[in-house]
Amino acid sequence: MNKVLPLNKFFDKFVRTEAFSGVLLFVAAVIGFGWANSAWGQTYFDLKHLKWGIPVIGLSQDLEHWVNDGLMTLFFLMVGLEIKREVTVGELANPRNALLTIFAALGGMLVPALIYTAFNIGTPGSSGWGIPMATDIAFALGVLALLGSKVPLSLKVFLTAVAIVDDLGAVLVIALFYTSSLDFTALALATACWGIALALGRMGVKHLWLYLLIGLLMWYFTLESGLHATIAGVLLAFTLPLNPEDRPDDDIELVDSPLHRLEHSLHPFVSYGILPLFALVNAGVALKTGSSVGSISLGIMVGLVLGKPLGVLLSSYLAVKLKIADLPPGVSWPALLGVGCLAGIGFTMALFIANLAFPAGELQNQAKAGILMASLLAGLLGTIILAREYRT
Repeated sequence: MNKVLPLNKFFDKFVRTEAFSGVLLFVAAVIGFGWANSAWGQTYFDLKHLKWGIPVIGLSQDLEHWVNDGLMTLFFLMVGLEIKREVTVGELANPRNALLTIFAALGGMLVPALIYTAFNIGTPGSSGWGIPMATDIAFALGVLALLGSKVPLSLKVFLTAVAIVDDLGAVLVIALFYTSSLDFTALALATACWGIALALGRMGVKHLWLYLLIGLLMWYFTLESGLHATIAGVLLAFTLPLNPEDRPDDDIELVDSPLHRLEHSLHPFVSYGILPLFALVNAGVALKTGSSVGSISLGIMVGLVLGKPLGVLLSSYLAVKLKIADLPPGVSWPALLGVGCLAGIGFTMALFIANLAFPAGELQNQAKAGILMASLLAGLLGTIILAREYRT
């Protein structure tokens, strides 16, 4: 008999995993930043640009690109699995809850993008408007976990759902606006792979190795097509069957689901390995090589630190006033403001988009410096607001 995992217990376990990975992310980012600005800084950049590849298929990339284009595909696969689970059996399955989350996430994406554009319109930095739209779920939940049991579970669920919708928005932005010229033959082959995986999912095939083999082919063809290869991870996730069973006590049969089994397997690998490695490789901004303060960094900082909470709060207020959504139980407007601040911790996805928006050099350094400072300030501000709201 399969073990049944209650959804609230599943979520508690998920939060604990994300909280610890947030600590690892912070440590890895500090190491990367410190290493890049130390007397051994050149070894950091030499390692990042060390090339290796697979000669049989003509692939040759440096370490930074293998991490960002290869390993991060598994991160995006996990993001896709989380999105599908939330839409199917989670917070986003309830229409009223979903509407509040969607409004909050859209406001939290649009306002920072507009603020950034106001700082950079007509400048070489204008292409970075997608950077402050992002939320780092691991860091945000990690900070929230520091406040302990005083914070209601409903607030943690809300923040997670907002971050997941935010991730979906970031994926769409990457696919639509940060894509180079397309190779339509490779794109057709990637689409064919996706079609096969979709068919297998509709038939209820549960062999994960088969999906992963097809996903590997889809990743290669997506890389060759000109779309960012990580998109393949999200698309593959949508093909995996979840097959929840209806139960009167709201327990969900997830353990035997291919989607849950893969998500459960990926979580420690991604959280404790891939994301810290990504942080180490991408947080190394060498301040001595040029100015790291300018309209790009200022636009990101104002967008994430002020634009995110403002967008989340105003759009949520609009949804509640229109009577199409309700605040989560036990959540006040000040608490929602604090969550909006935590949503301003952009880090992982923001760094990822910065790599796509700007070539290596001063503009990218400005963007990364802005992301690091904004994430730190947003985390501190959110912690102060929520600590005051839930103090004993």
